[in-house]
Amino acid sequence: MRLQDKAAIVTGAASGIGQATAQLFAAEGASVLAVDLPGSAIDSAHAGHERIVPFTADVAADGSAEAIVAAAVERFGGLDVLMNNAGVGSSALVEVLPTEEWDRVMAVNLRAVFLLCREAIPELRKRGGGRIINVASVMATRTDYGVAAYCASKAGVAGLTHTLALELGKFGITANYILPGPIYSGMTKQNFDQDYIREVWEKKTAVRRLGQPIDIARGALFLASDDSAYVTGHGLVIDGGLTLRT
Repeated sequence: MRLQDKAAIVTGAASGIGQATAQLFAAEGASVLAVDLPGSAIDSAHAGHERIVPFTADVAADGSAEAIVAAAVERFGGLDVLMNNAGVGSSALVEVLPTEEWDRVMAVNLRAVFLLCREAIPELRKRGGGRIINVASVMATRTDYGVAAYCASKAGVAGLTHTLALELGKFGITANYILPGPIYSGMTKQNFDQDYIREVWEKKTAVRRLGQPIDIARGALFLASDDSAYVTGHGLVIDGGLTLRT
């Protein structure tokens, strides 16, 4: 029970990494506000989990950060862990990348992370410390064709987290980010369900398999727990060895 009596927020929690993390946090003793879009499967994803409270919100919408943090504090009496996991992808060459698409990716992947962190900091300070965990990607430090907006947003998450770690350490608050590799989740399922795509990515990893949401959730648990009390400003790569080769 490494998170006994802790209160946590996990965004993007209706499926994939967010769902697995919310359920693992709850299994380890935390009370969890599980956040996802209206119309998502957030309620059914956590049906029967007494420690998980589903909450619908578009993290990129004005006022959502305030509503999410307020809901956690009202329900749990405070906040100890914030995990910003909600994210969207994008695929367009820069030459033809619409401004609206760039703005959408930045709004969800970076701006919403900033707003939730900013809103959560006072509540974490009230508890005498806490944990911020932001989900970036191995693409924060690498790239490929058509992923300019995604890469830029995830690099921004890394930079933001570094600064949070520096500013908040004196308050007992750590800030770290996770860099997942090829994870079989809601965002990637359509591609990885194609045998030839899945096989290519499996061969790229050292462990010869795709990652599963629970692989990321276990890393998040480490960063949320006292086991990581002396770890801050760190990017935890969970990629099965994908990035060992260039």
